[in-house]
Amino acid sequence: MSTLDMTAMYAMHDALRREMTHLARFAGQTGAEPRRILATAAGWDLFKTSLHIHHTAEDDALWPAMRQQLADRPDELALLDAMEAEHAAIDPILQAIDAAVAEPEAPLGDLLDALVTGLDAHLKHEEGAALPVIGAFVTPEQWAQFGQVHAQRIGPNAPRLLPWLLDGADERVRATMLAPLPKPAYQAYLTQWQPAYEALELWQHG
Repeated sequence: MSTLDMTAMYAMHDALRREMTHLARFAGQTGAEPRRILATAAGWDLFKTSLHIHHTAEDDALWPAMRQQLADRPDELALLDAMEAEHAAIDPILQAIDAAVAEPEAPLGDLLDALVTGLDAHLKHEEGAALPVIGAFVTPEQWAQFGQVHAQRIGPNAPRLLPWLLDGADERVRATMLAPLPKPAYQAYLTQWQPAYEALELWQHG
């Protein structure tokens, strides 16, 4: 059984899935409204920013460390290849959606459906296949290094992304995620970051 704390990993996946419900709804709509919303919505910006940070941190700080551990295990190396390929397939869809927002004739609904379908499949694949391998082979030091890289890349976006990440999370997850914050940052989360997030209209036309 893994001794690694994967709370942050599952919290990110849960937050992405939460927002994917909105994207799936837009995929089923016709007319200009989905384009108007995605052009300005805070929810779309937070989703893209968080997904980019999460995937690039895995690509740069997690998979390479695992490759060293798994050098003589071709099946596990093939799994890492698949994780990286799935990441690489998602980025062009995000770019195509942003381009389609400004093009009334572009197939925005199809692109949103492709994003939701592809990302949902990736998250399930990662949870079902990759996380058990991570738990079996990644050392606590490597896992901590990945977490540090992930946190550094959130960096100045923490006031926006942390409340977004914890939106709807249970008390255990919230406590685990907030515990590492220095006291001033924790107070800022309570008195500034969270209220500012709650005031956002995430998926409305700005």
